[in-house]
Amino acid sequence: MYDAVCEVGHVTVVAPVSEMSAVGHAITIAVPLRVKPYNKNGSLFGYAVDGTPADCVKIAYSAILKEKEKPDLIISGINLGSNSGINAIYSGTVSAATEGAILGIPSFAISLATYHDPDFGLAAKFAQKLAGIVIEEGLPQGTYLNVNVPHVPEKDLKGIVVTRQGQAIFNDGYEMRRDPFGRNYYWLTGSKINIEEDECVDDRAILQNKISITPIHYDLTNYSFLDKLRTWNFE
Repeated sequence: MYDAVCEVGHVTVVAPVSEMSAVGHAITIAVPLRVKPYNKNGSLFGYAVDGTPADCVKIAYSAILKEKEKPDLIISGINLGSNSGINAIYSGTVSAATEGAILGIPSFAISLATYHDPDFGLAAKFAQKLAGIVIEEGLPQGTYLNVNVPHVPEKDLKGIVVTRQGQAIFNDGYEMRRDPFGRNYYWLTGSKINIEEDECVDDRAILQNKISITPIHYDLTNYSFLDKLRTWNFE
């Protein structure tokens, strides 16, 4: 994605130093954050942060980048595996885009819907296109985009659709294993269930080989329940 987005503008990479899947919007407050410049092919490529994706956005904005370098756009990803349905809540990738929106910066997260033998080419190409559109069009305050790309050759892509976040969840299971010392440990497993038939839902779009774009807002208020809640007797 770096190579693709460099054709749109100047890019600064700030990323976790290690795997940070399913950390949500966690930020580091009890221990110091360490940032290490990362070189590639003999030159500075970006910065590795021993924190979460949200940490990366916060520290890039507040400490790594100089005032004149403040970003016009934040792109989080490309994540390995989809971030659709309820998964969007757990996702560190989506949370980095959330943090960008909190800072008032147009942001989107992008994920590739596979865990095996990934080809990021199509997702990178679309990220480049979307970056230019978002910079030109802008996004409403507090709104960011969650993009999921099916893992198919470009010739098999069936389109691009604007979707809502679905309600599909994982049927979780914990597989018990044994370490070399004979101690038990558990590994989270599961499969996604309750995928809605509605073609305007993120997971359904992905299954139909379409790129899904979902606008998300960090305001979690259930406005439809406000008036009802106010009728409760709290005294």
